[in-house]
Order: sequence, then C-alpha cells, then structure tokens
Amino acid sequence: MLNCSFKYKNMCRSLCRKSRVLQILLLIILKPSLFTATFKLLLLFYWHAPTFHSTSPPGSVGIFTLVVHVCTAREGITLADNMTQKNHQNIARDTYNSTGDSFVTHGPILEGEASVREEPYSLPSGFSWDTLDLSSPPVLRELCTLLNENYMEEDDNTIRCEFSLEYLQWALRPPNWLPQWNCGVRVHTNNKLVGFIAALPAEVRVYETDKRMAQVKLLCVHKKLRLKRMTPVLIRELTRRVNRQGLHQAVYTAGIVLPTPLSSCRYWHRPLNPRKLTEVSYPGLRQNMNLQRALKFYRLPEVTKTPGLRPLTKEDVVGLHALLQANLRKFHLSSRLSMQEVEHWLLPRENVIDTYVVEGDAGTLTDVVSFYGVSSRVLNHPVHTGLRAAHLLYVAGTAADPVDLMEDALVLAKSKGFDVFSALDVMDNKSFLDNLKFSVMDKSLHYYLYNWMCPNMSPDEVGLMFPN
Repeated sequence: MLNCSFKYKNMCRSLCRKSRVLQILLLIILKPSLFTATFKLLLLFYWHAPTFHSTSPPGSVGIFTLVVHVCTAREGITLADNMTQKNHQNIARDTYNSTGDSFVTHGPILEGEASVREEPYSLPSGFSWDTLDLSSPPVLRELCTLLNENYMEEDDNTIRCEFSLEYLQWALRPPNWLPQWNCGVRVHTNNKLVGFIAALPAEVRVYETDKRMAQVKLLCVHKKLRLKRMTPVLIRELTRRVNRQGLHQAVYTAGIVLPTPLSSCRYWHRPLNPRKLTEVSYPGLRQNMNLQRALKFYRLPEVTKTPGLRPLTKEDVVGLHALLQANLRKFHLSSRLSMQEVEHWLLPRENVIDTYVVEGDAGTLTDVVSFYGVSSRVLNHPVHTGLRAAHLLYVAGTAADPVDLMEDALVLAKSKGFDVFSALDVMDNKSFLDNLKFSVMDKSLHYYLYNWMCPNMSPDEVGLMFPN
C-alpha cells in the first residue's frame, strides 16, 4: 500500500509539471472520497451562488443577473460572482433547513448598497443605449419588429409569436410604469434597434409580507448578435436602473429550470378550433384522435349558461378590485393591485384583454373571468397565416360554479375567433381543467424570486399572474 501510494505521489508530481488539469483528474480517480467532499463543497457554493440562485443577490446587488440564463442558455454565458465566501457560509447556515433544499425563513438575502453606479455600463463597440419612448408609435413599431422577428418561436420553426402595438401598450404601460426601465440597444451606423429588456414596478405579497419588487419582461436580443454576449450587459444596465429606484428584489418567470424555482407550474390547453390546429400541426394535440372525433370531443355550447354574465365596464372597477383582492389573499404569492391597475389590466380592450363579470341580486360583483389574447404567425403553411390563443388571466368568484364559468369563457373565446385556450395550473384552476377537456402540455412555467428567501410553494398556492 505504501509503495502504491508513493508511486501515485510520484505520478502526480510528474503530471503536475506538465498539467495541473491532469493532476486533478488523477486525484479524482485515486481519491474518490476526497473528490466527493470537494464536489459537495462546490455544489454548496453553486447552490448559494448569486449568479445562479434565484434568491441570492450578488455583492453589487444586481437583481436580474439570473435572467441571463433564460435567454442565453444556448450561448454558454456565465457571470462572475464577487460575493465573499463568508457571505455564502452565512446564507447556507441561516436560510436552509437540514436537507438543504428549501428556505425556512422569510426576508431579503442581502440589503441593497447605499450607493449605486450612476453611469450606464459600456456596450460593445458600435452600439449605444436608448431609453425607448413607448408613447411614440414609430418606436413602438420598431419594438414590435424586433420582438416579432427574434423573441420566441416553436423549435420546429412553424409558429412564431407576433406582438401588436395595442398588446405592447397594454403589457408595458400600466399606471406605474417607468420610462427609464425600457432599455434598448441600437446600432451606431443605422440606429437599428437590436436589443431590449423591460421591467415594471409591482406590489407583491409573499406569504404574509408585502414587498415592492420589479417584474422583468421581454428580454430580447437580435438573433445575429447573441454570440456577442450582449445579454449580460442588458441585464446589468437594467439592474443598475432598478437599483437607482431603491428596489433590490424581483419576481419573474422562465420556461427553463434554473436553481431554484419558487414554484413550477404546467401549461394546459383546450382546443377551440380543432380543425385549424390539426392542419397547422399545433404542438400538444392528442395523437390518438382523428379530426372527426376531435370535432365531436371538443364541441362547445352555442351560448353561455351563467346567469348575469356580462362584459366588465368602467363602473365595475371598484367592485372588481374588492373581489380580486379578497380572492388573491388566499394564495402565498399574489399581486396587490391598485384600483388603477385593475382598470388597466382588466378593462376590455379589443384584441387584447376580455373580462366578464357576474352581478348578484344586490348589485355587487360575485364572479369574474378574464383572458388576454396572444397572436402567432404560422410559417410556411399554404393556407393558414396566423393563430390566436386566449390565455386565462383571472377567474374568481363566490356564486357561480367555476366549471360553468370557465366553460362560458371557452364559448366566448371561440365566438371571438380564438383557436386555442391556455391556462396554468395555478390558483384554483385544477378544479376545472380536466372537466373541461384541457390537456396538460410538456411545457412548464417556473416562478422565481430574486434576493428574497421563503419556503417553496405548490402551483395552487400561486396567485400571481402577469402577461409576458
């Protein structure tokens, strides 16, 4: 054994002169117990590293560092961590339980710095910052072009998300929006918009704590520039601008798993136009069902059945605000909407948002259901050029049967020309998904909090919804 050990030591010394990498690899093979301990240490560091962990802030308290991975996972982008080892040890000791997989306390990980950088971060040569004026129609059209050509499409390049001017005005200009949080990147030579990221301030309730946070939205970089690693600079600049407003927490969602989701929810969809969905090969359709059977299976009534169901009007906003706030208090993660925000997000807009309410005998609102529309472009199809999806925003009530109310929403969405209805299994949505023939999709949406620790929660404990 001693000779063997001596031989291994000599081998390691020889390899060290040639390559430290080979020395480490040999040590891993010969000393697995040491490797296991080292790996656990590295894993612990990774678990608490602010670059990757959704709730750990970096030393500079840049709240959106993690969002880089949402849009740049394929680019191999990583960010440096400048947090001290002492901070990591304190976080590990104070905020995690014995299993190391969940927070057991509530509150911020780190407080914000007293001073925040005043100058914008440097961009690669040939590019410049621009704060987009979304009240200008030409600027809004530029943003539409960037998003429609570069934001998101199906993996098989058959369906691409398509934004409208009206949708962006609704999604990015609520009553409390800040113009400086619309960060754009332009090319010097032709002034073309090639990058964008936005955030909105929001009052968020996490368990029993009300906290003002930032909601990250619409991070997009032109396809041809993604290898130039522009995304981290966009993130850092938005972080700086948000920090300048005194905010150091964020909430956001991502379609990929990052360490570590606060909650993971599944997408469900319900065909409204099975014929069209079949012809465009819409992902997630039941494979064991031919067209004739699908038409029969997904047939809906011609009229609604809930008595008193009608579109929301401006006069209903006060009653709807009270109804929503009472319902959202049931959930561990939810929005605290002001009266003005309820009016903005839920008052019907043509081709953007539809909201229907039920008025009781006493004149008070008892139920509400709302959905917003997302259009997509169908690529390379001989017949169809577009697809319209209705996305469930809120459904709540005290009087109507939730299954009947949601079936009425399906009927109304179909009458407005929507082809498919999508919903998440958040809030109380599971009570009607199966009954109304929704099918679970292979896509998930993961909720993240940045620089805020709290226990994880199940989808039915999530009441936070924001269009993206």
